[in-house]
Amino acid sequence: MQMNTKIIDMDENSIDINKMKSAADIIKKGGLVAFPTETVYGLGANALDEDAVKKIFLAKGRPQDNPLIVHVADFNIENFVEEVPDIARTLMNKFWPGPLTIILKKSKLIPDTTSAGLDSVGIRMPKNKIALNLIKLSGCPIAAPSANISGRPSPTVISRCIEDLDGKVDCIIGGDKSNVGVESTVIDCTADIPCVLRPGGVTLEMLQEVNKDIYIDPAVMGKSIGNIKPKAPGMKYKHYAPKAQVRIIMGQTEKTVEKINKMVQNYRGVKVGVMCTDETKEMYNCDEIISLGSRKDLASVAQNLFEVLRSFDDIGVDIVLSEAFEERGIGIAIMNRLKKSAAFDIIKI
Repeated sequence: MQMNTKIIDMDENSIDINKMKSAADIIKKGGLVAFPTETVYGLGANALDEDAVKKIFLAKGRPQDNPLIVHVADFNIENFVEEVPDIARTLMNKFWPGPLTIILKKSKLIPDTTSAGLDSVGIRMPKNKIALNLIKLSGCPIAAPSANISGRPSPTVISRCIEDLDGKVDCIIGGDKSNVGVESTVIDCTADIPCVLRPGGVTLEMLQEVNKDIYIDPAVMGKSIGNIKPKAPGMKYKHYAPKAQVRIIMGQTEKTVEKINKMVQNYRGVKVGVMCTDETKEMYNCDEIISLGSRKDLASVAQNLFEVLRSFDDIGVDIVLSEAFEERGIGIAIMNRLKKSAAFDIIKI
């Protein structure tokens, strides 16, 4: 059934409390609110209300076995988990509020629908002031995946939330463009040695400054195999994909440019786009070329990735040929998202 979605425009640095209260009332009554965070926009519901959480899966078309992240506004998470190990507390103190989700054994307060049947739950405290105010005024933790149709590139601006969810949710709050641009880092703290299940704005190098033994699950950068039950969002399904087919060309810069230009010439009857960087943009012979930014500033590349992927859909491209990035620092998160958007269609040269 088509809903009348309320659109609220908001400035993070000048928050209208009355408008925030109206959005919080929707959460309290079991409704859905899309809201900005520093990573990407989220689609929120009361994490403790099973019926409300089910609406998230319906609105997004999200598989029921894909767990949701629970967003909180303070460090008092003891009611939602069985225990907070010392390493988890240390990570919270260093990186919260911010783009880090910590997986812990959940308490009975967290419904199985929220955790996709797992005995663990991912929790994070966002840095965005609009998100924090919404959680505080709602008086409950908010379960929130990205505010998009499942599988599509996550939204980093309000217009993309409206594009995907207008008529499907009760309210959409708009703020600035998300400044991280990829979803939060997810780290599993239920084991003796914490393991990164999804790379993001808090990099492996940053985490290893806390504990040098922290590592990334090898499956993160490859295809998920078999009928795995994902502990973190994005581990199992094709994600972050535009309508166009995405292909990644991986190699030295000059050879990559040469290969992509040859591929552009060989395609017939399809519209091709090239996703590149500032350093190579002028080297391509293609009608549709969009730069993600400079290779010298991978933080900006991460911030622009999802919006650029959606921009190719705006211009009706059938195939996107993309350069690859070094898998180091935030580059690990960029390549994780890029590989999933391409369904691991990678040409190595």
